[in-house]
Amino acid sequence: MSTPIKVDIWSDVQCPWCYIGKRKFEAGAAQFGGDVEVEYHSFELAPDTPVDFDGSPKDFLSQRKGIAPDQVDMMLDRVTGIAKSVGLDYDYDHVHQTNTIKAHELLHFAKSKGLQLEMKEALLKAYFVDGGHVGRVADLAELAAGVGLDRDEVVAVLEAQTYLADVKADVAQAQAYGIQGVPFFVIDGKYGVSGAQEAAAFADVLEQARAERDVS
Repeated sequence: MSTPIKVDIWSDVQCPWCYIGKRKFEAGAAQFGGDVEVEYHSFELAPDTPVDFDGSPKDFLSQRKGIAPDQVDMMLDRVTGIAKSVGLDYDYDHVHQTNTIKAHELLHFAKSKGLQLEMKEALLKAYFVDGGHVGRVADLAELAAGVGLDRDEVVAVLEAQTYLADVKADVAQAQAYGIQGVPFFVIDGKYGVSGAQEAAAFADVLEQARAERDVS
């Protein structure tokens, strides 16, 4: 196969299923064994969230989404358990609910420097595992420096909204595709896979994409 299979992934930094789906996809790609090129695209689950939301994810889900607190507890316990099954230790007691628009701008900047995958992992880990803040420019610049990006340059592009148009283009493309929720995977421009599917499901779709290429 001359070129890698392209996988475009729409996701949000504060989407618990996106981090789980990332791990399951990575496992599926490893099972597949072929060359895969991944690009992440922006999707905002809650674009109206303030940068410094006064409360926890539980408060957010109960206040903003109208879900009963006991139901929220069950939801968070369930997703935390599933995350643990793929090696992720979610810490909802220390998650900072925030607006993710700047994190998405940062991911586009990181892509321009060839570090998008490293930046995506760092953002998800910061949000779900480490209790980091992924909505403020200073915190994002600190995280970016940790993956090898220039701190001052990050501050400059985020304050100038240099990549805001790219974020909006991703969101518009998601709407054009009819993507209602994330994670959403577009494989080789042909196959759409919704949600955090099992690793074998991703491996199967990648294999199917490769088989179609071989035929053509």
